[in-house]
Amino acid sequence: MTLASKQLTFTVNDRQVGPIEVPETMMMQDFLHEYLGLTGSRMGCGQGICHACTVIVEQEDGSLSEMRTCITGAHWFAGKTVRTVEGHAKRDAAGAITELSPVQQAFIEHFSFQCGYCTPGFVTAATVFLDQLRKRPVRRDALEEAIGDALGKHICRCTGYVRYFEAVRDLALKTPGLVEA
Repeated sequence: MTLASKQLTFTVNDRQVGPIEVPETMMMQDFLHEYLGLTGSRMGCGQGICHACTVIVEQEDGSLSEMRTCITGAHWFAGKTVRTVEGHAKRDAAGAITELSPVQQAFIEHFSFQCGYCTPGFVTAATVFLDQLRKRPVRRDALEEAIGDALGKHICRCTGYVRYFEAVRDLALKTPGLVEA
C-alpha cells in the first residue's frame, strides 16, 4: 500500500518551498519537522488544544493569523506564506541570529518561559496580537482583557502565564500606537 501524495508549494520564513511531493494526509507539523528540519513548533497535545504547534499565516490583506499545525494538513498551506518560530529573529547571511524579534526579546527580559516547551506558541500568539493592535489599538483599560483573549488559549504546563502576559503588556505599552489612553 502506498500513500497518495501530491505537489505542495508555499513560502516559509521568506523561503519558497516546493514543488515537493507530500502525502495528502500529512499534518503540517510533521512536514515542517521531517521535510524542512524546522522543529520549533511543538507537539503538545496532538489535538489542537494546547497551541504549542502554532505558526503564523500571512493573509492576502497582509494581516497575520495563527494556525495549529498538529491538526492542519500540510496541503492546506499550499500557496500561503508561513512564519515558524525560527523565522522571527533576524539572521545574517550565514544564518546566525543577529537580533531577536521584539516579542522574543520581551520574553527574555521578563524570563517568561520556564521549560520553554510552549514558548513558540506564545511567541506566535503575541506577534499576531501586536500586529492586530497596530491596526486596531485598544484602550489602556481594556489591554489586560485583550491580552487574555489573545494568549488565553495557549497552555503552559509550568504555569508561566503571568510572565508571558506581563511581557506582552509591557511591550504593547512601550510600542507607540498600540494602546490608547
